[in-house]
Amino acid sequence: MGLTNDLITSLPHGEIAEVLIGLHWTAVVAEVEGRRSCGLSSTIESPHLHGGGAQVPQAGQLATLSGHELAALALDEERLTLASVGVAAINALLPLPQAQALHEINAEHVLVRLGTAKRIALIGHFPFASRLKEHAGELVVLERNPRGGELPAEAADQVLPQSEVVAITGMALANHTLEHLLEMCSPDATIMILGPSTPLSPVIFDYGVDLISGSIVDAIDPVLGAIGQGANFRQVHLAGVRLVTMERPGFTMPR
Repeated sequence: MGLTNDLITSLPHGEIAEVLIGLHWTAVVAEVEGRRSCGLSSTIESPHLHGGGAQVPQAGQLATLSGHELAALALDEERLTLASVGVAAINALLPLPQAQALHEINAEHVLVRLGTAKRIALIGHFPFASRLKEHAGELVVLERNPRGGELPAEAADQVLPQSEVVAITGMALANHTLEHLLEMCSPDATIMILGPSTPLSPVIFDYGVDLISGSIVDAIDPVLGAIGQGANFRQVHLAGVRLVTMERPGFTMPR
């Protein structure tokens, strides 16, 4: 998990103020160099078994960990709920990118520009897939739990090498599949990592990625309130989250 390790190593030190594991989203609030910031991750959970082992052994104590200790939970391969917390901590500790490095545009609109009449592979179920399909030459959606018309994740080794545009959910970082997926992509493909869980870090560009489409929490307290009461991402977004896109230096996003 070289990518995750590189992300953690790049982080500044910070104090953890709050950890919230909601029904759909996990949030970590950190104090970094006098700035209060919030990072998000989709909550990955395992089936609840009465009498089984705890998914979060440190429940109630997570905020006592240092920033780097909490971020290191992203490496946990056995308890993916903890990995979700680790990814949220990475996002909370990351320095805010320079304003000139960000485009105020969401992933759907970028993919329409990139993928018109091209072969697109979309890894993860996103609500805009049906709209994107209208513009693509071919759209293949890969999912761990495929729905109608989607392919299972195991088909990635056949689909990705043939795809001109590849868009991978940022949750592939938490479930430890991201690096393998990137290795399967054609060297000529345009690659995007997308979703609110995606770290806005230039470290990801070192792994062949061209575009990062993630989120910035502008209104921390309203967002925490929504997450704590089971909000889906549309609700979290409306509570105070901004969707932004970064491009690799030297890569020009179609306008």
